[in-house]
Amino acid sequence: MFPADRMRRRRSGEGIRRMLTETRLHPDDLVLPLFFDETIDSVRYTESMPGVPTHPLSDAEKVAERVSSSGVNAVILFGIPKHKDGIGSGADSADGVMQTAVKKIRSSSDLTVIADLCMCEYTDHGHCGILSGGDVDNDLTILRYGKIANSFADAGAHIVAPSGMMDGQVSAIREALDDNDRKDILIMAYSAKFCSSFYGPFRDIAHSAPFAGGRGSYQMNPANGREAISEIRMDIEEGADIVMVKPAMPYLDVIRQARNEFDVPIAAYQVSGEYAMIKAAAANGWLDERRTAMESLISIKRAGADVLISYFAEEIAKELRK
Repeated sequence: MFPADRMRRRRSGEGIRRMLTETRLHPDDLVLPLFFDETIDSVRYTESMPGVPTHPLSDAEKVAERVSSSGVNAVILFGIPKHKDGIGSGADSADGVMQTAVKKIRSSSDLTVIADLCMCEYTDHGHCGILSGGDVDNDLTILRYGKIANSFADAGAHIVAPSGMMDGQVSAIREALDDNDRKDILIMAYSAKFCSSFYGPFRDIAHSAPFAGGRGSYQMNPANGREAISEIRMDIEEGADIVMVKPAMPYLDVIRQARNEFDVPIAAYQVSGEYAMIKAAAANGWLDERRTAMESLISIKRAGADVLISYFAEEIAKELRK
């Protein structure tokens, strides 16, 4: 017979609870998103993303030093360019905002640099690729992705992270990198990126909302879990080194299914809306921000994620090092 008080004994003191903890966060699990805007000369804040700065390129070295000192070892970069056009030409410019930020961070730190590979920040229509007949042309877009990936690799990125959810994007990028003798560059694919309402604050900070239409023709239906597993499987077969589920907490079931199904590293992105909800509730005194942020990240890791992308990464890393 199972003694009724055994569970209580296992929770009877702080030391015992810590000893029996099943899931632990470590600073190495965390990736911090960073935003750089080549149109600004000083740090800018966005109301819907409290505490998340957009940096001028001149601050890149200083930002890298600060992040490194927190214990975070990896960053994922997003760039906001001066010029936008229909084909996102700034995305693969040798002296573009992303390329410059990558070079500066690599030259001043040992951070692992992940370059988000999409076109929505660079197009004047806000979509993730080249438009044709009012919708994104998949095949033209993945050719652009290959060129952008090589540009990021040449700048010094360790990992490129295609987030456009185009069919065949991983194989196109892998082929382009390999043809450029960049077999060393990892691909972290946004494999199950859902057409989610949780992206709103990101679109505010990155100025990347589509001007017409939505992204439902290429991002995933939030109701489709089996389809998510199929998307992940295809990206692995095409050569993805790391696969991602985005958002994280609304899709913990997908993370767990992916963990059970695949023996590859899984990333999960705790997106802007998840972050903003916690910040707003904490600002109103409804939640303890530190405990809620920690609990949310533990839930994502417990579901099976190896890599946790979060706007809380820097402060959580500091907390874990105490």
